[in-house]
Amino acid sequence: MIVQLPTQKIPIQEIQVDKRIKLFIKREDLIHPEISGNKYWKLFLNINNYIAGKHTKPYIITFGGAFSNHIAAVSAVGKQTGIPTLGIIRGEELKDKWRENPTLVFAKKNGMNLQFVSREEYRHKEKLTEFLQSGFPEALIVPEGGTNNEAVEGIKMMLNDETKDFDYLCTAVGTGGTISGISKFCEENQKVMGFKVVMDNSLEETINKLTPKRNFSLIDSSFGGYGKIKDENIRFINDFKMNYGIPLEPIYTGKMMQKVFEMIEKGYFPENSTILCFHTGGLQGIEGANLLLEKQNRNLII
Repeated sequence: MIVQLPTQKIPIQEIQVDKRIKLFIKREDLIHPEISGNKYWKLFLNINNYIAGKHTKPYIITFGGAFSNHIAAVSAVGKQTGIPTLGIIRGEELKDKWRENPTLVFAKKNGMNLQFVSREEYRHKEKLTEFLQSGFPEALIVPEGGTNNEAVEGIKMMLNDETKDFDYLCTAVGTGGTISGISKFCEENQKVMGFKVVMDNSLEETINKLTPKRNFSLIDSSFGGYGKIKDENIRFINDFKMNYGIPLEPIYTGKMMQKVFEMIEKGYFPENSTILCFHTGGLQGIEGANLLLEKQNRNLII
């Protein structure tokens, strides 16, 4: 097992922002200190089913960028299970600079081997995957962001009796796995809202392949592009932590919550609506973000 199913209850906290609606956040970031948020559930069945296969030469291979939450989570899984891991990292220029990157340092400490490839090679992950599978025939190759059918099934565990009565279910969207799972397994009357943090026009097609339902809508919350952090994002995240005691990272949940606040202010949600946002973790990324912000002489995320 990755770990046993969590015995503690994942808290749902109310965020008091407007008397006309009720806003809550489900703290999936608290599920595990290193395998955080939605990454926990996206990997849960992938890893456990793989372990059940009792491979003679177990190996886990996956893909990600320099600050990838997924890379960090898979490396932690490898350390916990004792299965060797390999991370294919986008950007050859990082080969001699990985020691300056807290995510990659963390992955290395967990025993993950890192292989740096050019951005051109990385764009052709299908060919790269075929090559890796031929070289490591018994390896589990997990796609970037962990999104596949087993991940979608795992996301089902983020939903329970406590989530059934909300009108809206909100999640940040990167590769589409989390929103696909929420869409597939939520109640028929619930509306699912995905907050896109990447400008990817193929996302809707990807989600449609992973879930039979068409109960979701996608909202642009990229704020200039994936990984871009504006001063207004930093202000919102810091104010949110000061006001509600909840840390947010600047790539996924931080941008989603900022967009939700904007939509509430503009009256998007009908009066008396109940909204549940999923905190998908990734707080490890704050350290890397602050390193970049410090180099730019900008305010840091607290």
